[in-house]
Amino acid sequence: MSTLPLATRARRAAVPVVLCAGLTGLLAGCAEDPDKGTNGVGRLSAAAIEQKAQAAADAAKAVRLSGTLVSKGGTYKLNMRLKEDGAAGSVTTKNSTFELLRVGEALFLKADAGFWVHEATAGGAAGPADTEAAEKLQDKYVVVPQGDPAYKQLRGFTDMDLLLDGLLGLHGKAVKGDRNKIGGVRTVEVKGGQEGEGGTLDVSLDGTPYPVQFARGGGAGVVVLSEWDKDFPLAEPAKAQTVDYGKQLPKTKAD
Repeated sequence: MSTLPLATRARRAAVPVVLCAGLTGLLAGCAEDPDKGTNGVGRLSAAAIEQKAQAAADAAKAVRLSGTLVSKGGTYKLNMRLKEDGAAGSVTTKNSTFELLRVGEALFLKADAGFWVHEATAGGAAGPADTEAAEKLQDKYVVVPQGDPAYKQLRGFTDMDLLLDGLLGLHGKAVKGDRNKIGGVRTVEVKGGQEGEGGTLDVSLDGTPYPVQFARGGGAGVVVLSEWDKDFPLAEPAKAQTVDYGKQLPKTKAD
């Protein structure tokens, strides 16, 4: 048996090592591309991504909005399905939860007896008359007249354009952030300011670049946006399920 020179054997042994190293580098390079299989918006500038997301939201006919909003009046937890001509869902405050249904300009509020007792007594002790009245309103759709002071406040929770305009605007210079995955959807962040002090918007990298999540600056709440452009039925409740409050509705506070 002949013996190969040491240098020749070393060169031959090095060949598969070099090939493996090259293949590993190639695979690693492919794995490092975060935009492979996406809609490509992750390659854009932060400002362009924000514009794409805003355009997608503006063109959508419906959306589900869920999460928490913090304002000077307190904290609200929303779970609303919204579209151009109405909405349906729930709002939770520190003291109560109530449902809202809007069909066109007709607005209805539904809540349990505890809500009506609390609102009627401003959180104080309830008398027999308060309890009796609350029981009549329990789980009924109470008409909110357009002339009632509470109408504008409550309708605001059901207005798709108003809510999106108020939520999706970043403040400060747009800066591209991290890649995330929210509810199974791949996203790219766009931050208002270097630290996101002007809000942080997560934009979908899958399909249409819809806004997926918005974290308001200063810890003023986080909302998730889903079911974009998915229509849902809206209809006024039956007369048997509807009742008039008979006096001015209480303004709902989020103390």
